[in-house]
Amino acid sequence: MTSTHPTKRPTDAAYLEERADEPPTDLLNLPWIDVHNHAHTLSWGDRERYALSGCEAMVMVASGYHWTPYKPVRTKDVRFLWDDAINRRGAIERDHFFEARLGLGIHTGVRIEDPEAALESMDEYCELDEVVAVGETGVTPSQHVSAWGVDEQRALVQAQMELADDHGLPVILHTPNRSAGSDRSYRRGAGIPGYEKNAELGQDPVIDAENPALEAVKYDVEAMRAAGLDDERVVASHADRNNTAYLMEETDCYLSYTIGHSWLIGVTAADVADAIDEYGPDRIMIDTDCANVLRTDPFALKRAILELYRYGIEKEAIRTVVLENPREVFDFER
Repeated sequence: MTSTHPTKRPTDAAYLEERADEPPTDLLNLPWIDVHNHAHTLSWGDRERYALSGCEAMVMVASGYHWTPYKPVRTKDVRFLWDDAINRRGAIERDHFFEARLGLGIHTGVRIEDPEAALESMDEYCELDEVVAVGETGVTPSQHVSAWGVDEQRALVQAQMELADDHGLPVILHTPNRSAGSDRSYRRGAGIPGYEKNAELGQDPVIDAENPALEAVKYDVEAMRAAGLDDERVVASHADRNNTAYLMEETDCYLSYTIGHSWLIGVTAADVADAIDEYGPDRIMIDTDCANVLRTDPFALKRAILELYRYGIEKEAIRTVVLENPREVFDFER
């Protein structure tokens, strides 16, 4: 073989076919929107990583029970979380240049002692310009510290969906994951490395079913129907292999795949690519769910853009998933 390069021996190029496509350099500058994170709890540096990797906008979800000082929690604890996010939002936009809006809701991952009071106050919060979504919320099979019955959870989720409908807001739905993990578990009391919540304080499931995670999503859909909320106003965050077919085939909801902590829930860009291949990009989004209670990756969504291309997803479909769908649902400026 004759080398066409001034090298002593043939290089790899001599054995390779011509490159079929030019490098997709436009993907490097593709802006994206994170539709579910808790970035107000992150460090300044982590938020800067969002900006440096092309984040155009984000929905910072303030309904996180992880940071409440007591369990079960009270309305004043929930409102503290809302107020803290509202207080931080303006400075985050000023410092990092991306558009930061809020999702406010009542999470059922821990029992709330006076949910009616929280709902009553929530109505006024939904009128704020910076609030673009209700949530995250949704029926949860197992709570932290203190169990909460399914009927009470479902009623609370439905009430929040009714509020969202009244205010013309979308709902960010917390869908429980059912990921395939190792059969081994950590020693008692050791916790889960990278996750600050005390997992051993989780209560027994309140949903008696073979697949509690999927059953919880079905309860959420029932609540959505009863609330009269249009399917297109619901974004099912934490979508995974366990709930994709049901949500795609039985509803018209959007699905958002959480990839900021794949080590914990097992969802990756490959799952997103599989969903796009089967159902198309028009009802799919991606989120990071980055928060300061667990090891998360602010670069995850940018990496996913490149991974989706490597998996064979066309550039226009990637743009639809990471930018156009979030702009449409959460009414971000174009």
